[in-house]
Amino acid sequence: MVSKSQIKLITSLAQKKYRQQHGLFVVEGLKGIFEFLESNFALHSLFALEGFFTEEQPTEVTLAELKKISFLKTPQKALALFEIPEDLNRTEAGFQLILDDVRDPGNLGTLIRLCDWYGIKNLVCSKETVDCFNPKVVQATMGSLTRVNLIYTDLPKYLVEQELPIYAAFMDGESVYKEELPQDAILILGNEANGISDAVAEKIQHKISIPQFGQSTTESLNVAIAGAILVSEFKRC
Repeated sequence: MVSKSQIKLITSLAQKKYRQQHGLFVVEGLKGIFEFLESNFALHSLFALEGFFTEEQPTEVTLAELKKISFLKTPQKALALFEIPEDLNRTEAGFQLILDDVRDPGNLGTLIRLCDWYGIKNLVCSKETVDCFNPKVVQATMGSLTRVNLIYTDLPKYLVEQELPIYAAFMDGESVYKEELPQDAILILGNEANGISDAVAEKIQHKISIPQFGQSTTESLNVAIAGAILVSEFKRC
């Protein structure tokens, strides 16, 4: 049975300030929870329907109770709270993907999965980018958040300190298909509506784009789709 205080705590974690205050975030669904249990993330509490996660000794809940604490329209079989680690600012050598003010949780979750797929260990984000522990982001990552290093920082300052060549996606950039791309580089993707900020743009050395082959009036690609295309080009060189 889930208590009123537990319901209050869990539902409050929809907001970043309460996630930071309590140092906790929500993971829903069997696959996601198993991924986090097998990682270095520390489990705080686990709520599940009868018959699931018997070894972890979860708090057994009914479907009605699960609906009260779930952030999903259709609750899954379990919900867990994990502790937010203190050592988020980890870096490793190699290709880096940087996000400048990406606000949509689904986009960030997809980009985290993209990094996991291509073996990119570093995903560096501006401080304005959506929180990676937002429930919608966590759900969209399908567990990939356990294998990608998220770094939130002042991007202009961060870029000044980097030695790798800096590439960024622009509508008027050079076609990515004509560029000789290095294996180790920095790739920057901008805000869904406004693109890359002026302060970050000043630090960019190479502007690249994805050429449009159709005659459609589409203004631009979704940032996650654009990221997938560009990262694929870097990785196949």
